[in-house]
Amino acid sequence: MGFPGTWMTESESVVYRVVPKCACSTIGQILYYSDHGDFFDGDIHDSTAGLHKWAQEHSQKLIEDNVKSHRSLAFTCVRNPYTRVLSSFFDKICGIQRNGRRYRGNLVPTLIQKYGIEVGKPEDGFEFDQIKSFRRFLLFARDTIRWRRPMEPDIHWSAMSGHIATYIANGGRYDEIFWTEKFNDGMQKVLDRIETPHKVILKDIPRFNESEGHGPKRAHPVEDYFDDLSMHLVYEIYKKDFQLFKYDFANPANKMPTGEIDLDEVHAKLGD
Repeated sequence: MGFPGTWMTESESVVYRVVPKCACSTIGQILYYSDHGDFFDGDIHDSTAGLHKWAQEHSQKLIEDNVKSHRSLAFTCVRNPYTRVLSSFFDKICGIQRNGRRYRGNLVPTLIQKYGIEVGKPEDGFEFDQIKSFRRFLLFARDTIRWRRPMEPDIHWSAMSGHIATYIANGGRYDEIFWTEKFNDGMQKVLDRIETPHKVILKDIPRFNESEGHGPKRAHPVEDYFDDLSMHLVYEIYKKDFQLFKYDFANPANKMPTGEIDLDEVHAKLGD
């Protein structure tokens, strides 16, 4: 199986396990900058040179050798499950993608037909009942994760623990896992522990939010989207994420972590 979703700088200063919807565009650009002294021109997910990625065949042996011998510091970044699944809905289901089309072709028409979801369109300013549609999307997300229908689960709304576990199961070990909500603190800890060809001054790094501006803006506070049933579904899908990464399941309004991540616990529970 190898190390899907793993990126590594060409200098091998650091290894990063990508978790979708967790600041991965910004992190990828920081890694690129740390080697080259400038940013990749475009969405870092589209780069095919300048950064080793498991999806690039020529990078795989280099990544595998590094990870298995733990030559470089390895890290990942996580996010509150409530805000992450909301972000997935607004970006991937409601938004128009970089190619000018809807995400995954027939996915949105399927959701409209089978789950009664509305997504609005740019011409009407994305006017639709966001709360009702999001709650129906959650049913769909649960169905994909639990029963793998009407399609396989998508990387953008499958649990973070699942992404993070593949790296451990295949012989990797994390040195740092930090929260999107405390991004500068966490990313600085990583930078303090590694040597890079170009120095990164975090306060000067822009945020690369590639999904911004392509869909509707969230019209309500996070907690308004989650009633009792929605919270139950979220817990069913993301129970391990809440427990391992110390987020507050009982209060969707609280996006901040409530405790410290225990790396030994993460490796023990996700390495089975």
